Amino acid sequence: MGMHGSAHIVWDWNGTLFHDNDAIIGATNAAFAELGLAPITLEQYRALYCVPVPRFYERLLGRLPTDAEWEQMDEVFHRYYAEHRVRCGLTDGAAELLAGWRSAGHSQSLLSMYGHEELVPLVRGFGIEPHFIRVDGRTGPSGGSKAEHMVRHLEALSGAVEVARTVVIGDAADDAVAARYVGAGAVLYTGGSHSRASLEEVGVPVVDTLAEAVQEAQRLAA
Repeated sequence: MGMHGSAHIVWDWNGTLFHDNDAIIGATNAAFAELGLAPITLEQYRALYCVPVPRFYERLLGRLPTDAEWEQMDEVFHRYYAEHRVRCGLTDGAAELLAGWRSAGHSQSLLSMYGHEELVPLVRGFGIEPHFIRVDGRTGPSGGSKAEHMVRHLEALSGAVEVARTVVIGDAADDAVAARYVGAGAVLYTGGSHSRASLEEVGVPVVDTLAEAVQEAQRLAA
């Protein structure tokens, strides 16, 4: 596993391997309530969500939040999410797909914009950590793009994976942007933070199941 030249998947976590939509929406609405905004539905969230996250809030506020408002909303979001993520589980079939990809002799890693110190024990708790050759969560402030994190992630895997045969699987347009930034392929999954319509605008394969995502990754990395 991890041999230079073999196919490699960089998995996203929230909304992809980890089915946490309910916790995300609840946390978002808790943050909105801090500024007196009305709650939104999952469908509205998928239609409007974007990064950097303050731009998402701008779409609802009609203006960018102030630094103080952003800090307040971000703190409430993460506090609520931490309390409610415990009721969330892996996406159906995710564990089997991870095991199958590994058994086929391919490598895979995990890169999330969820905080690293929170991410690692969560992944470990599901018993899937051994399937990955590297697990990286976000370090530094929240709310930004994944692109620079992707650069560091792949640099850390230098010699173990070939970027030209690497495919990012995620649920957000930003996953494809980060993949393009480093020269990797991308497949986007409709079960998370974006609507199919918004994902299709990105110009990469869009699928409705993780099994289809793995099939597309295999094709792209061939």
